[in-house]
Amino acid sequence: MMAANVYASATEEGAPGGGQVLSGATIDCPDVATELTSVPQEARAEVDKELAALDAQIADAYKRLGESAEALRQDPGFADNAIAGPLEEKRSATLARIATAIGRVGDRPAGLEELAACAVRESGNAAQPDAGQEGAGDEGAGNEGEQAGDGGDGQDQQGQDQQGQGQGGNGGQAGNGPVAGDYVDIESVQPNVTEPQQTGNASRGTFTSECGVNENGLFNSDNVIAAPGVGNGAHHFHDYIGNQATNAFSSDEDLAQADTSCADQGDKSSYYWPVLRLQNGTQEQDAESPGGGIEGNVGEIVTPKEVTLTFEGNPQGEVTAMPRLLRIITGDAKSFVNGPANANASWSCTGFEDRQLTDKYPLCPQGSDVVRTFDFQSCWDGRNIDSANHRTHMAFADAEGACPSGFKPVPQLVQRIVYDVDAPSLDDGGKTTPLFAVDSFPEQLHKPITDHGDFINVFDEDLMNEMVDCINEGRTCGAGGGDGDGGGDDDGNDGGNDSGNGGGEPGEEPQQPEEPTATPDDPGQGGDGDGNQGDGGDKPGDDGNQGDGGQEQPSEPSAAEEPPAAEEPPAAEEPAEGEEPAEGDGTARPEQPDVKASTPAEDAGAGNRDGDKGGKDEGGQAAQAAEVPGSLPELGSEDGTEAQAETGSLAETGAQLWPAALGGVLVIFGFLVLRSVRRGA
Repeated sequence: MMAANVYASATEEGAPGGGQVLSGATIDCPDVATELTSVPQEARAEVDKELAALDAQIADAYKRLGESAEALRQDPGFADNAIAGPLEEKRSATLARIATAIGRVGDRPAGLEELAACAVRESGNAAQPDAGQEGAGDEGAGNEGEQAGDGGDGQDQQGQDQQGQGQGGNGGQAGNGPVAGDYVDIESVQPNVTEPQQTGNASRGTFTSECGVNENGLFNSDNVIAAPGVGNGAHHFHDYIGNQATNAFSSDEDLAQADTSCADQGDKSSYYWPVLRLQNGTQEQDAESPGGGIEGNVGEIVTPKEVTLTFEGNPQGEVTAMPRLLRIITGDAKSFVNGPANANASWSCTGFEDRQLTDKYPLCPQGSDVVRTFDFQSCWDGRNIDSANHRTHMAFADAEGACPSGFKPVPQLVQRIVYDVDAPSLDDGGKTTPLFAVDSFPEQLHKPITDHGDFINVFDEDLMNEMVDCINEGRTCGAGGGDGDGGGDDDGNDGGNDSGNGGGEPGEEPQQPEEPTATPDDPGQGGDGDGNQGDGGDKPGDDGNQGDGGQEQPSEPSAAEEPPAAEEPPAAEEPAEGEEPAEGDGTARPEQPDVKASTPAEDAGAGNRDGDKGGKDEGGQAAQAAEVPGSLPELGSEDGTEAQAETGSLAETGAQLWPAALGGVLVIFGFLVLRSVRRGA
């Protein structure tokens, strides 16, 4: 059964207060999709469109309920006559089309017409005026939620309206959740994570694909897997990373030819999930659109701080390659009304990930981030890339890691999304610190159990085979996980890739950290985090990159050490260029090799002793030649003559030779005088 909660606005547009929840109600309808366990391949496209039409009909009825809140209060029969009756007629026609589509190519399903009727009844999720304790619609946990999380008598809505948005209400900004009962303090949860025992045949490797955090801002309310060819088929916004052409109308060819945000361009897969929003009154791009504000998905969209996509092995044996264009949906977008059978999202906080929640959002302590995790199905039927309900071609391994009979293990996608959001202030309904929640179908009330993830495999064949080999051989590989040899992710250099700039590139950046705190921010905008800085959180040790940067160049000084030039005393006169006032004798000579040797040291971050030399890092010896033109020490070097010619300092050289010439003349003259005296004697 589907439950649709009434939200906003019983007032005319522009009226004081913008909108107010006056009543709460649910529309209960049987979920047709779960009943269609077998649909012939030839009929699937048409059936998917009709199933999407059923969702649209419920959303439309939900909207009309919100617009008719005053009429509902005045006439209880209005709901059945004006909402449930027309909805049943539309559903009957749609169900007939589904039966016909299947009947054309197979056996016509029986009993579908019985799924048309819906009922409208009160829901406790949206609090009534001055009745903050009503919480029946919250899985038994919403009582306090209506009191604290919803603002009770509509005061929360006023708080939101003060921000000028006019989208207030109880049970979150739009009146259809979340509520305080949807949250729990992670520190009050006991550790509950257990790992399956691995056999000796286990495939223990991992392969990481680094695809950013949707810094490109790619969103839509489509779902090309569940509702292909239908705009707004999801009725809520999705974040997209990887394939940049994913929407309801994407063909397989479109996906194969699209750009990708993944570091390894061989991964053009589509990864998408419902956006997380803060209920803070922000008007996003979809505030007045289907899938957004019109369907109760309101507030500021939060860009993840970090997204990790890791493909893992199987505890019992080797994995086989995923078929190209394999579709996997994990979790159930309608699990609040369908029940938890297919729910598969978990919530936690960094530092507490041994405690996973399925039906609550976590309240994380200061310094800890919110984490949502999806462990995708990892057993494939060996034949189909999709199925009628988009589930039965895939299965989960059992507690020991074994696949069901007839299924084979494939790499398991583990998707981890981290958000830097503060724990909401439940005592004032999120006025001080806003509530957060995932987008959902209108009737799902933004419950955390409705969270879900979607994946379409568009790895190229070679890269998929690399992944399989890596996992089966127990290595650590991928654009964020290593170099394919099992150890590349631990050296600090690869760590930077983990936050999004992608494979193999960190070596281009090591010099930048020489300016300690200035450069790390620059790469941060590029990938999905801080690029080389690696603040993606996976590898804080990316500082190894910085360290390398400072130590790469000091190897030059050994090549530049040329102190032997000390034999040329005249070098003492060169400091006039501004080095250090020289003493005129040979004491200044060692300064020249010192300058040559110091340049690489300065490049390596040893500091510029003279501020005017700071910009000559890469100039090295050429920079010195400019600073000490025509210096005699250059004559003593291997290429001294050439250096002298280049500087054109012959006059200086001649000036330095005059004293020696004069001394020679005097010596000769003295010798002649002495000889003359001796002869006279």
